[in-house]
Amino acid sequence: MAAILESIPISDRVEILKCYRNLLRASSSILTWKDIKQIREAIELSMQKTGFERHPSGKLVLVHSLEVARVTVEEMGLGKTSLICALLYELVRNSETTIEEIEKRFGKVEANIMDGLIKVYDLYRTSSSIQSENFRKLLLMFAKDIRVVLIIIADRLITMRSLGKHSLEEQLSISAEVSYLYAPMAHRLGLYTIKSELEDLVMKYTERDIYKFIAKKLNETKRERDRYIKEFIEPLKEELNKHDLKFEIKGRTKTINSIYNKMKKQNVEFEQVYDLFAIRVILDSELKNEKADCWKVYSIVADMYQPNPRRMRDWLTVPKSNGYESLHTTVLGPQNKWVEVQIRTKRMDEIAEKGLAAHWKYKGIRGESGLDEWLTSVREILENPELNAVDLIDDFKLNLYDDEVFVFTPKGDLIRMPKGATVLDFAFNIHSEIGKKCVGARVNSKNVQIKYQLQNGDHIEILTSSTQAPKQDWLNIVATARAKTKLKQALREQLYKEAEIGRETLIRRLKNWKLELNDQLIGQLVKNFRYKTVHDMFRDIALEKLDVVAIREFIQAQQKKESTEAATPGVRSAENFVAAAKEETETADGEVLLIDKNLTNVDYKLAKCCNPIFGDDIFGFVGVSGGIKIHRTTCPNATELRNKYAYRIVKAQWTGEAGSGNYLAAIKVVGEDDIGIISNISSIISKETRVKLRSITVESNEGLFEGAVSVFVSNSLILNSLIKKIRAIKGVLSVSRIDG
Repeated sequence: MAAILESIPISDRVEILKCYRNLLRASSSILTWKDIKQIREAIELSMQKTGFERHPSGKLVLVHSLEVARVTVEEMGLGKTSLICALLYELVRNSETTIEEIEKRFGKVEANIMDGLIKVYDLYRTSSSIQSENFRKLLLMFAKDIRVVLIIIADRLITMRSLGKHSLEEQLSISAEVSYLYAPMAHRLGLYTIKSELEDLVMKYTERDIYKFIAKKLNETKRERDRYIKEFIEPLKEELNKHDLKFEIKGRTKTINSIYNKMKKQNVEFEQVYDLFAIRVILDSELKNEKADCWKVYSIVADMYQPNPRRMRDWLTVPKSNGYESLHTTVLGPQNKWVEVQIRTKRMDEIAEKGLAAHWKYKGIRGESGLDEWLTSVREILENPELNAVDLIDDFKLNLYDDEVFVFTPKGDLIRMPKGATVLDFAFNIHSEIGKKCVGARVNSKNVQIKYQLQNGDHIEILTSSTQAPKQDWLNIVATARAKTKLKQALREQLYKEAEIGRETLIRRLKNWKLELNDQLIGQLVKNFRYKTVHDMFRDIALEKLDVVAIREFIQAQQKKESTEAATPGVRSAENFVAAAKEETETADGEVLLIDKNLTNVDYKLAKCCNPIFGDDIFGFVGVSGGIKIHRTTCPNATELRNKYAYRIVKAQWTGEAGSGNYLAAIKVVGEDDIGIISNISSIISKETRVKLRSITVESNEGLFEGAVSVFVSNSLILNSLIKKIRAIKGVLSVSRIDG
């Protein structure tokens, strides 16, 4: 190893040694001397094969691999096997070595995990979008050995931490993928710290302005926040010490993404978000005393500070399905400010930080089964061959972010269901046949409909009927992926059954009229009666929504037309001829959009969901009909479009004169409720020669006004200048651009 290092430039050598020492420090408690020899062997193999090769982030490939390996151990709590696989991943990915060689040198388990990692990489390489049938295979690999997804998440985390060194296009593409798939997966696997960091980093590159704004505000208020946390904690420490409890207390500022979500959800400004931080009490308790000690701390906190009963969360009695255990309460602290307090033990805290991996350390502790149940439900979704790619992703996503409710069967068994689940979800959870026949339920001895949303503590008895059958509108009632999958399967079975009855009915009736059903006739009937599929048509025949007599009349008309055409050769019927309609384009006068840097004067539309204007960072999205919609890169729909339909994304940029267009833009203004402010806003806009006012709408509420101002501008610089001037008006609290 030393000899190879000598051939590497000093700066890179220093970086490698630093990362190697950090890795050994992080994993010292889990490694034997034999393990360290294997790690050195993996590093030497990487140095021999990759040499001076660099990762897209600009680091040496080996440095990137060492950082990923450290994350798997230090931040996920994984062991030697995952550490070695993380070190070798880039090697095998670049075909520098083989799976067979890995098995020979390191073992079968390592080879199997590496095989899964390479298959995942191959799927990404052959498909530009995770919205493809390959997505099913990818997730099946995740479900087969969960260490595959954990190593991929670690790799994505290190990539996100150095994303600033990637191109703008790569920043948006990688951020979209992480936001859409890996952050939710980290959440579902209990990796809350990693999930939070991924979400913050995604926001840093996709919502740059608001990210910088919140980061600046947090920095400005840090001293005041630290002072308040100390004021809250000191008396609590004294009281806890009186009860001979071993503990530590931490004050933790909430993540930028979390704060932004609160601002959006509560429709408030930064200053109005009351719970910017949380206090965490971590107890050093024996396993048998954990629950009692946590409740003792809760009692002390509740005696000192008034708790809000609506904000009580008990995940001690029944942990979350990913193993999370904690007691949360929100109390009224000094200066009448609400403060969230989280109470847990050291074991619970490690599981909260490292999720699934920590369960292997605490083997036999309650909560593991929940993860097994989740992986089983994931496999059920993935192994349904009739789900198309879009439905597959939607159903899978339902299983990622979910809060939970706990309900009881008539026998008293406790069942865990996602928040928002209905009686119908519960019925399908018990058995598909019960779900299909469900007509309602008795909840807490009262009759309720199938759409009733389950509440914590409900006692549920499902009511069924032999005459009941699944209905299409049930898809709007079920909320869980499991129920959706089973319901769609049942509806398809029902459709095919009814379609077969309709087909037999049509064949029988045609036979009576001395006519025969063939593929050509079926195609003509589907087209004439305007059905999407032949199954839909046959189903309507079975349900008597399509009259068989009408079919006979159509056939007779066709026969008559064919005989007429045969008698007058050379004449072509114009019936059913449709001229291709030319789609209108909403282009800005005088503006030309350059697409892919070589196509100009392409017809395009400006997307109404984000209203791009000249100067915005943009991309094109090719519609089904072939037209191109132009979106801002910060469009609310951008992440979904990039992930589901990456193959339809087209690079785009503005060309031409910046002042020749006329674009509609909208801005939101929040301020003190004063008629003078509205006058000042109107006055500023009227003085702007390059801005044309379209409309102002204002709503007042509790001393504040919220206004929407629509203007026509020629480019984003003029709009940003206007926003800056309005923001400077006395009494204006915030100004932001509105999407759509």
